[in-house]
Amino acid sequence: MAVRPFGDKGSLNPLAAALGEAPLVSQKLTVALEEHPDNSGYYCQRASAHILLQNYHDAITDAKNSLALDPRNATAFLRQGIGEYHLESHRAAMKSFREGQKLDNMDEVFTVWIKRCEEALSRKLQAEVDSQVLQHQSQPPKFKHDWYQTESHVIVTIMIKNAKKEDVHVQFSEKELDASVRISPEEDYRLKLHLLHSIVPEQSTSKVLSTKIEMKLKKPEAVRWEQLERDGGSPKLKHFTPDAMQYPSSSHYTRNWDKLVGEIKEEEKNEKLEGDAALNKLFQQIYSDGTDEVRRAMNKSFMESGGTVLSTNWSDVGKRKVEVNPPDDMEWKKF
Repeated sequence: MAVRPFGDKGSLNPLAAALGEAPLVSQKLTVALEEHPDNSGYYCQRASAHILLQNYHDAITDAKNSLALDPRNATAFLRQGIGEYHLESHRAAMKSFREGQKLDNMDEVFTVWIKRCEEALSRKLQAEVDSQVLQHQSQPPKFKHDWYQTESHVIVTIMIKNAKKEDVHVQFSEKELDASVRISPEEDYRLKLHLLHSIVPEQSTSKVLSTKIEMKLKKPEAVRWEQLERDGGSPKLKHFTPDAMQYPSSSHYTRNWDKLVGEIKEEEKNEKLEGDAALNKLFQQIYSDGTDEVRRAMNKSFMESGGTVLSTNWSDVGKRKVEVNPPDDMEWKKF
């Protein structure tokens, strides 16, 4: 049975005519192959018909059968590559096109298909990278960090429990903090901060605790940090004032703790007490407001006299042992 040649390597016949012919040609080639199963050309032509019919798996099978009978059939490599390309097996397709190009390096169609494979692989790689970046950005951080400040330091903490000292590495530079922690053989945690203001690296320290990792960044001067990291532009310098100390800096709201302590002390001072409570408060006030000598005198006289004498005169009690001296209507007993 004679079969009219179907298509060429480039276009597989003009598209409109080829699409109309493809089913009939495929049937005729199938009949021909039953009579001539060792005809490489028939397999190659039927692969062309399968490609037009979008039967890409069948196209690849026929192209491989053709190559098994004629390993130097460049057109069969082309048909195999086109089928693989449409099934998105771009690496396999590129290999097929390159094998065919070795046999027929004068045909530009191989160059065109190889370029298409390279572009498809590049797009696929970029899509994978974009997907990984998006997935990483959408995941919440596994470990949190926080910070607060004093007049002399900025303290940064990483909330990682039971970290080993040998697994923690911290590097300080003038404008950066770089900390890494080995969590497991497969996982590392890294915190790299571009700091708002300069620090003194050689006077900055880190400490590994059971509940966290603490890093103390030494300030070169008493400047208040409005935030931890630089976000562009030149930060404004605000000098630290002790009466406006606020902790912690990362809270949603701030509270003036020194002012609160002052208010509590003022309330305690103005509280009206009676009897022993008033007397005890008086002694506490004297001790709190007294000099070091007054406090030593009060401690020594009270301890040595068994609580029966309370003196603020260090010049007196500092030279002698204070004897027990109970009130006139009471007797002191040692237990």
